[in-house]
Amino acid sequence: MGSQRPRSWLVCWALLVLALTGLVGAAGAQAGPASTRLAYAASEIVPIPASIPHEEGDMVDRRIVADLRWIAQRFPIYVTDGYSGRLPNGEYVGCHGCHVKHSDHYNGLAVDIVALEGTGKCDGRWRGITRLARWAEPSRNRPAAPFRWVGYNGDEGHGCGHHLHLSWEHAAAPMFQLAEWVEVFPVGEAATRTQRRPRHKRRKTPPAPPPGPKGGVSTIHSGGLSPRGD
Repeated sequence: MGSQRPRSWLVCWALLVLALTGLVGAAGAQAGPASTRLAYAASEIVPIPASIPHEEGDMVDRRIVADLRWIAQRFPIYVTDGYSGRLPNGEYVGCHGCHVKHSDHYNGLAVDIVALEGTGKCDGRWRGITRLARWAEPSRNRPAAPFRWVGYNGDEGHGCGHHLHLSWEHAAAPMFQLAEWVEVFPVGEAATRTQRRPRHKRRKTPPAPPPGPKGGVSTIHSGGLSPRGD
């Protein structure tokens, strides 16, 4: 009898540890930002800052720069492409002909990401990118706000060893024009002010993302702005 008590105690302790581990895992399972907002401010296509590892010349809509910087501080990312299109001065930036028609890259609201110091192989250097993909899309084809489409494992032309695609939700806009608004998550002081606010509720549930490397088309229709923010 005496020898069974320690054994029973060990079993109970093991069960308690498993339960606590499950609770911790459940608490950390919530993906995506705690809150989002719609950014209506006039914008422009701007160079990605040096604080975000990227290929020389990559640019994006200014309104997602803070989100990208926050991501770069927490995940080992390297941006290989952002905005693809012509600037007001006529110069073409980004990957020419790499994206399908109506891709969010043509509005400066999508980025292609690979592992920082990674190779063309799906190896340990890609673990951080996989974590980022799961954070942005906790359930298959159901990205967390503010992301509109996430392309990774299971999506044609995307995945570990290839690249991760992130699109931000935005008002519909013609190709090569800025969207009237963009959904972003607050960072810094803005995050402190809105940390208790729920995620912004979209006006309608977006449909399942298109198959393959589409990059996405916004699900809410509104006007657009020129790349220079006029």
